[in-house]
Amino acid sequence: MTDLSPDHLTVGTTSPFLPGTNIQFAWDSTSLGYLKTCPRLYQYIMIEGWGSTAESIHLRFGIEYHSALQNYDIIRAEGVPHEDAVHRVVRDLLVSSADWSPDRESRAGKYKNRDTLLSLVVDYLDHFVDDPAQTHIMSNGKPAVELSFRFELDFGPNSDHPYLLSGHLDRVVEFNDHLFVMDHKTTTTTPGQYYFHQYEPNNQMTLYTLGGQVVLNSPIKGVIISAAQILLDKENRFVRGFTYRTQDQIEEWLNDLRILLQTNESYADANYWPMNDTACDKFGGCRFREVCSKTPEAREMFLKTDFTKLEESERWNPLRSR
Repeated sequence: MTDLSPDHLTVGTTSPFLPGTNIQFAWDSTSLGYLKTCPRLYQYIMIEGWGSTAESIHLRFGIEYHSALQNYDIIRAEGVPHEDAVHRVVRDLLVSSADWSPDRESRAGKYKNRDTLLSLVVDYLDHFVDDPAQTHIMSNGKPAVELSFRFELDFGPNSDHPYLLSGHLDRVVEFNDHLFVMDHKTTTTTPGQYYFHQYEPNNQMTLYTLGGQVVLNSPIKGVIISAAQILLDKENRFVRGFTYRTQDQIEEWLNDLRILLQTNESYADANYWPMNDTACDKFGGCRFREVCSKTPEAREMFLKTDFTKLEESERWNPLRSR
């Protein structure tokens, strides 16, 4: 059984890589997802730091949306009525997003901009004004919202160094006498059965269930995916789905993770992350598909043409606070 005791919580590290190497020791669901999907995708994003403008739009929209809902939960926990809380959330959101003006002619900016953000937040809060899933109040009296976790995994004597798993939980709620992590998602599609099927099984949801157990030292039943459609389909704009995890499933995931991370160390030692060409057309097509279709000697030129080399501070970092 993996040790998940509070003694294994770890803080104070800033880089997810071992010093002087390309071996990543600190992981979250995003970086694990890159590696699981395609090692070459992982190389381009995590090792080499290639990014795009569209990615920054998606990231900023998500950060502002999550922060607004967190703000609402904290204000409501103070006993503030719903309408007053919504007004305060909108005021704060207008301030925090004042410097954000994505290009609305771009595909990403057309659907993810300041106007659609404000509309989505207000409509969501009004829709769930009588939310059957109540925010869990922790032993310190604070609401369980935007909880960060970081803990060490000990893979035994055959491992040369420890690994860290980290992440952020949007909210922990009480529902039907059980604790669930609630994860907020935004989508441009209708969140129906097909949408929620992607989370069975799912790397992120398993990690969040585990992270919730570590943070609260309590059993977590699974994750409630609270999906919000950005487009204005009023009938199905806000839908929630459930995904459950048993302890046996979590242990199996950790065993798989150990093999995956050992394999990644071999990639780093060889300085070569192989292409998974069965993943090129997933999720509407990989962003690097055109690059990978070129000859190896030509790829650097196409990367420089179609992408931007991000500064270290701009790259995805599992250890960076939200």
